[in-house]
Amino acid sequence: MRIARFSLDGNVAFGVVEGDADTEGGPVLDIIKGHPFAEFERSGQRLPLDKVRLLPPVLPNKVVAIGRNYAEHAREMGNEVPDAPVVFFKPSTSVCGPHDPVAYPSFSSEVHYEAELAVVIGRLCKDVPRERVKDVILGYTCGNDITARDIQRAESQWARAKGFDTSCPLGPWVETELDPSDLGVMCTVNGEQRQLGRTSEMVRSVEDLIVHITEAMTLLPGDVVLTGTPAGVGPLSVGDEVAVTIEGIGTLTNKVVKRD
Repeated sequence: MRIARFSLDGNVAFGVVEGDADTEGGPVLDIIKGHPFAEFERSGQRLPLDKVRLLPPVLPNKVVAIGRNYAEHAREMGNEVPDAPVVFFKPSTSVCGPHDPVAYPSFSSEVHYEAELAVVIGRLCKDVPRERVKDVILGYTCGNDITARDIQRAESQWARAKGFDTSCPLGPWVETELDPSDLGVMCTVNGEQRQLGRTSEMVRSVEDLIVHITEAMTLLPGDVVLTGTPAGVGPLSVGDEVAVTIEGIGTLTNKVVKRD
């Protein structure tokens, strides 16, 4: 099931995405009653997907991100695979949605894309045992951990480098029925492939990461875990269109603009 969050005429709601580009009339949204973090009913009221504005599929309290979770990416950055997951935060204000502009930060001259599988938490959880990890996950979406690489190198904490406004595009929706263990992850810039990997190459699995994170902190419904990026990261410029495609989910597209 694909669950999208959208706005229409100033109203925000969730809906189930039905059909695809090959479906007669195109994909539609069946508006749901309530929100997807509890039992819900479909309203039966359908809207063409191209008539609404897709929003970030969730508004997380926090985005918990993992660094150096692909060995080849760790090496391309001049690092070894860490003995324990490298965990950092992106604030809620960094989140933007599909087709939202990504504002190039004024304090950086080297901004990079990082295509990632994003895990959306479905229920409050703490100290999650491995066998219960699937029970706390609502689903998966595409993420782009956009990074001011020069600032990341210059500052020991990554808060500014990875937490600036619009540095965390998410979308286009949450796929609830997906096995995350071996999915293709691709990033293109202006239609040219820049990254291509598989989640099976992750050093630590989704289960490993959720267990590790919840040993330390409570995750809330709607929180997001970014699972790391494959090799091939590189620069973005103002005017570029960057797209993250994950097998079984879809494509998240954003354009880089000059910050006002």
